Amino acid sequence: MGGKERVAYCNGEIVPESEVMVSFRDRSFKYGDGVFDVARTFGGRIFKLQEHVDRLYASLKYMAIDPGLSPETVMQLTREVTEQNLPLLKADEDYWVAQRISRGEEVPEGDFQDSREPMVIIECTPLPLKARAPLYRDGIEIFFPSVRRTPPDSISPNVKVHHYLNLILADLEVRSHSPNAWAILLDTRGFLSEGMGSNLFLVRHGVLYTPRGEYVLEGVSRQTVIELAGELGIEVVERDLTPLDASRADEAFVTSTSFCICPVQSFNNNLVQNETVTGPVTQRLTDAFSSLVEHDFVGQYLAHLDREP
Repeated sequence: MGGKERVAYCNGEIVPESEVMVSFRDRSFKYGDGVFDVARTFGGRIFKLQEHVDRLYASLKYMAIDPGLSPETVMQLTREVTEQNLPLLKADEDYWVAQRISRGEEVPEGDFQDSREPMVIIECTPLPLKARAPLYRDGIEIFFPSVRRTPPDSISPNVKVHHYLNLILADLEVRSHSPNAWAILLDTRGFLSEGMGSNLFLVRHGVLYTPRGEYVLEGVSRQTVIELAGELGIEVVERDLTPLDASRADEAFVTSTSFCICPVQSFNNNLVQNETVTGPVTQRLTDAFSSLVEHDFVGQYLAHLDREP
């Protein structure tokens, strides 16, 4: 399928994005009753699709949603949608590649839990390379909002659901400090947790620290960094971390599907102690990540600094 419009898979068909319609009775629209997962491409190649789809199906199982498709079929459809959309990318751009699955359309005359067949959408969205390029140049300004992360005894943080209000409210609060600010929420115990689709790492005396997996989404990029650190001989410690730990860090960075690794400039306006934006441990891990994906993702972002929107 050619043309100037991206395509998406929607319940059995690959169609132009403009033809993908979701009912106002859809349970994900009404209640956030749906799950999703998002991978990204590097030079048009999807990174760790298997791991993302495995996590998608773990979320589906937790939410008791049967999409009516096997993981293998979803992977194949994801590749097909991505392949059809690649011609619309410029040479130095890449996609987020997402699967979004709702429990389905609510039955108006039925009981609250009644729904029709699940809504399955697979789509591609261009990465926000220009919007996030300054974060690689300057480092991320992190603030700890008053909004606390939803605790795991309410809903598991390792389930990617469409209910993002907790993180959105935190993001809205910290943007009052700076337009490029990033929220890292504290959990209800007062320890550092995570941000919007992002995990936090601190470096202290050459050791890498990150919050425990019980209280954060164990991101695919987070796990990739942990594995790369092991290969590089960098000790990794998963434990409860406090804002004081952040203030004492020699380096800090966040990981996410889009960022991969992005350095942190400051916490609550207190500069990270390292003299450069990207510290030596962060740089080693960034270089290793770039080698793994065979793609200079930092250079890709920075190349968009002075471009027109």
